Amino acid sequence: MSTVFARRLPLPPPLPEGTLRIVPLGGLGDVGRNMTVLEFEGRLLIVDCGVLFPEYSQPGVDLILPDFDLLEDRLDDVAAIVLTHGHEDHIGAVPYLLRRKPDIPLVGSQLTLAFIEAKLKEHRIRPYTFAVAEGQQESFGPFDCEFVAVNHSIPDALAVHVSTPAGTVLHTGDFKMDQLPLDGRITDLRAFARLGEAGVDLFMTDSTNAEVPGFTVGEQEIGPTLDTIFARAHQKIVVASFSSHVHRVQQVLDAAAAHGRKVAFVGRSMVRNMGIAEQMGYLHVPDDTLIDVRRIDGLPDDQVVLMCTGSQGEPMAALGRIANRDHRVSVGPGDVVILASSLIPGNENAVFRVVNGLMALGAEVVHKGNAKVHTSGHASEGELLYCYNIVRPRNVMPIHGEVRHLIANGRIAERTGVPRERIVLAKDGHVVDLKDGIATTVGELPNGYVYVDGSSVGEISEADLKDRRILGDEGFISLFAVVNSETGALIAGPEIHARGVAEDAQVFEKIRPEIIKALEKAVADQTDRHDTHQLQQVMRRVVGRYVGQRLRRRPMIIPIVIES
Repeated sequence: MSTVFARRLPLPPPLPEGTLRIVPLGGLGDVGRNMTVLEFEGRLLIVDCGVLFPEYSQPGVDLILPDFDLLEDRLDDVAAIVLTHGHEDHIGAVPYLLRRKPDIPLVGSQLTLAFIEAKLKEHRIRPYTFAVAEGQQESFGPFDCEFVAVNHSIPDALAVHVSTPAGTVLHTGDFKMDQLPLDGRITDLRAFARLGEAGVDLFMTDSTNAEVPGFTVGEQEIGPTLDTIFARAHQKIVVASFSSHVHRVQQVLDAAAAHGRKVAFVGRSMVRNMGIAEQMGYLHVPDDTLIDVRRIDGLPDDQVVLMCTGSQGEPMAALGRIANRDHRVSVGPGDVVILASSLIPGNENAVFRVVNGLMALGAEVVHKGNAKVHTSGHASEGELLYCYNIVRPRNVMPIHGEVRHLIANGRIAERTGVPRERIVLAKDGHVVDLKDGIATTVGELPNGYVYVDGSSVGEISEADLKDRRILGDEGFISLFAVVNSETGALIAGPEIHARGVAEDAQVFEKIRPEIIKALEKAVADQTDRHDTHQLQQVMRRVVGRYVGQRLRRRPMIIPIVIES
């Protein structure tokens, strides 16, 4: 098992004949943005196409997409997009890819396709969809696919087994091995064993909980905790969860009905997804339990439960707005807020900022850290051990996780007997070729983050984000001066305006004589008296040196010199 995360690899060679190529475009190094491209005989099969949610260090960014540049000139070669389940980190980027070619077939379970169709409707895209179920086998170009039931935190999740003349790949998607799931649908280990007996050349396995010992807690263990909280609560209850977590919403509905409370969904995606789930029979709403959020004002607080989005601290989601007192729903002393989700790595600061805001308003906040109100949807170490022993793959490629998760998953595979050299630890953009039962990393393709910022897609760069961070952390200083167009002599200014620097404007009066002196010297030294750019840089250097030494700050400095 070798790690090549830190070093750059060369570009890959052309795809050799009779070889299956695997290129992850997302999900390896992050918990999100999951996307893998398989190539064989000139055709492509895409598995998942998800988004990553921005961190605090990416201000103003709405979503982060996989880098589609690899596919730009090859969209006609895409046989299908296979979606393993309906979470945003696996389907959220589909609209942005289908903008480029709307007729690429989308393949997935009924609920997964229903979620993505609703999303695509908002983007005014009418997709071609192909529904599949566990046990079903279909061919898409040269890729023969068999779909296997897996248990996750959303119904109707599927693993996919891809067979080609070059070899076979079993991609688990996100999964766990809950033996008593709420919907009775368990991970089909018999199918895993059967495929393993036939021979799995490459096992691509969920790594999110690879560092967690033992087995993931079953969903049924959450119900009693929710029931206890509902029993002791005497005012309003707010429950925050992912908008696609049908199982958790079902448990909240059942607890509310048992304690005589009404439930209102808050948040556009929550209302949309739960409406779909109920219509399709995946969500069972007890009689006279669900109400419109507009009706809660007419009910006593001890009869109200609000099911909302924002469990990851998203500032524009319902819970974040409630914490900021920017929502029609309010919380106060005596109210109970339940965060029914795990922390996605990178979201810790955002989540605790919301928790602190809610507690400052007087609400009691219950979360996974202080009560059993959520369980993960991902297999822990013990479950992964079982799967490796059942499948007995020739090669292993950990997916879906940060670097530490991928490495931990690789070590689990090694403990079950997979040779170290057959464990592929890759990152996004790495190119892995499978031939004659051996998987080898052969190169790397350029791969980066693509930022969605409002209506712009891919226009925001890392340099733009750096500027935003500087503006947010260090402030902004603008300098303005007017010089004679013929002599270069200073006519007016320099005027200095500072924002967000936290010092009184008078502090910059001390630097004005030094700026004038530096400008006069620069003009005297110039042979071309019309070089205003050089004069701007002179002002930038003088002010930058001053605020760095005297104020210990590094603000953004924008100098402007105009000729008159």
